[in-house]
Amino acid sequence: QTQLVESGGGLVQAGGSLKLSCEASISLFSVSAMRWYRQAPGNQRELVASITSGGTTNYRDSVKDRFTISRDNAKKTVYLQMNSLKPEDTGVYYCNSQLGGYWGQGTQVTVSS
Repeated sequence: QTQLVESGGGLVQAGGSLKLSCEASISLFSVSAMRWYRQAPGNQRELVASITSGGTTNYRDSVKDRFTISRDNAKKTVYLQMNSLKPEDTGVYYCNSQLGGYWGQGTQVTVSS
Protein backbone atom coordinates (compact mmCIF):
# COMPACT_ATOMS: atom_id res chain seq x y z
CA GLN A 1 0.00 0.00 0.00
CA THR A 2 1.39 3.38 -1.06
CA GLN A 3 1.85 5.61 1.97
CA LEU A 4 3.30 8.80 0.47
CA VAL A 5 2.74 10.12 -3.05
CA GLU A 6 4.65 13.12 -4.37
CA SER A 7 3.58 15.31 -7.26
CA GLY A 8 4.33 18.69 -8.79
CA GLY A 9 7.78 18.18 -10.24
CA GLY A 10 8.74 19.23 -13.73
CA LEU A 11 11.07 21.23 -15.93
CA VAL A 12 11.49 24.92 -15.17
CA GLN A 13 13.93 27.64 -16.13
CA ALA A 14 16.30 29.14 -13.59
CA GLY A 15 14.48 31.75 -11.54
CA GLY A 16 11.17 29.95 -11.86
CA SER A 17 8.95 28.31 -9.26
CA LEU A 18 7.43 24.93 -8.54
CA LYS A 19 5.21 23.65 -5.75
CA LEU A 20 5.59 20.03 -4.70
CA SER A 21 2.89 18.13 -2.86
CA CYS A 22 3.11 14.95 -0.83
CA GLU A 23 -0.17 13.25 -0.01
CA ALA A 24 -0.01 10.80 2.86
CA SER A 25 -2.20 7.85 3.72
CA ILE A 26 -0.58 7.20 7.11
CA SER A 27 -2.81 7.34 10.16
CA LEU A 28 -0.32 9.29 12.32
CA PHE A 29 0.31 12.06 9.79
CA SER A 30 -0.81 14.89 12.07
CA VAL A 31 1.66 13.94 14.82
CA SER A 32 4.58 13.11 12.56
CA ALA A 33 7.34 15.41 11.47
CA MET A 34 7.60 15.45 7.69
CA ARG A 35 10.64 16.03 5.52
CA TRP A 36 11.61 16.74 1.95
CA TYR A 37 14.84 15.23 0.65
CA ARG A 38 16.43 15.46 -2.77
CA GLN A 39 18.97 13.43 -4.67
CA ALA A 40 20.95 14.63 -7.67
CA PRO A 41 22.62 12.12 -10.01
CA GLY A 42 25.82 10.80 -8.45
CA ASN A 43 25.07 12.48 -5.13
CA GLN A 44 23.77 11.26 -1.81
CA ARG A 45 20.24 12.02 -0.75
CA GLU A 46 20.17 15.25 1.26
CA LEU A 47 17.65 16.80 3.61
CA VAL A 48 16.10 19.93 2.13
CA ALA A 49 13.44 20.94 4.65
CA SER A 50 11.48 19.61 7.58
CA ILE A 51 8.37 20.53 9.50
CA THR A 52 7.32 19.27 12.91
CA SER A 53 3.79 18.35 13.90
CA GLY A 54 3.58 21.76 15.55
CA GLY A 55 4.69 23.61 12.43
CA THR A 56 8.31 24.38 13.27
CA THR A 57 10.37 24.44 10.09
CA ASN A 58 14.01 23.96 9.24
CA TYR A 59 15.89 24.32 5.96
CA ARG A 60 19.29 23.54 4.57
CA ASP A 61 21.28 26.73 4.11
CA SER A 62 21.27 26.60 0.31
CA VAL A 63 17.46 26.84 0.11
CA LYS A 64 16.71 29.24 2.96
CA ASP A 65 14.66 32.25 1.84
CA ARG A 66 13.77 30.45 -1.41
CA PHE A 67 11.87 27.33 -0.29
CA THR A 68 8.91 27.08 2.08
CA ILE A 69 7.63 23.85 3.63
CA SER A 70 4.08 23.72 4.93
CA ARG A 71 1.48 21.14 5.87
CA ASP A 72 -2.28 20.70 5.87
CA ASN A 73 -3.19 18.06 8.43
CA ALA A 74 -6.82 17.94 7.32
CA LYS A 75 -5.68 16.96 3.83
CA LYS A 76 -2.75 14.88 5.10
CA THR A 77 -0.53 16.75 2.71
CA VAL A 78 2.85 18.43 3.01
CA TYR A 79 4.02 21.01 0.48
CA LEU A 80 7.30 22.46 -0.70
CA GLN A 81 7.05 25.82 -2.42
CA MET A 82 10.26 26.42 -4.37
CA ASN A 83 11.02 29.89 -5.69
CA SER A 84 14.05 31.39 -7.45
CA LEU A 85 15.06 27.93 -8.57
CA LYS A 86 18.67 27.29 -9.57
CA PRO A 87 20.18 24.54 -11.74
CA GLU A 88 21.77 23.08 -8.61
CA ASP A 89 18.26 22.43 -7.24
CA THR A 90 17.85 19.73 -9.91
CA GLY A 91 17.17 16.26 -8.58
CA VAL A 92 14.55 13.78 -7.50
CA TYR A 93 12.60 15.11 -4.54
CA TYR A 94 11.33 12.66 -1.95
CA CYS A 95 8.86 13.00 0.87
CA ASN A 96 9.58 11.23 4.17
CA SER A 97 7.65 10.74 7.38
CA GLN A 98 9.45 10.60 10.71
CA LEU A 99 6.88 8.20 12.16
CA GLY A 100 6.96 4.93 10.29
CA GLY A 101 9.91 6.01 8.16
CA TYR A 102 7.86 6.00 4.96
CA TRP A 103 9.21 7.28 1.65
CA GLY A 104 7.44 8.34 -1.49
CA GLN A 105 8.48 7.34 -4.98
CA GLY A 106 9.96 10.76 -5.72
CA THR A 107 9.22 13.49 -8.22
CA GLN A 108 11.77 14.85 -10.69
CA VAL A 109 12.68 18.53 -10.62
CA THR A 110 14.85 19.84 -13.43
CA VAL A 111 16.03 23.44 -13.53
CA SER A 112 17.56 24.61 -16.79
CA SER A 113 20.04 27.46 -16.96
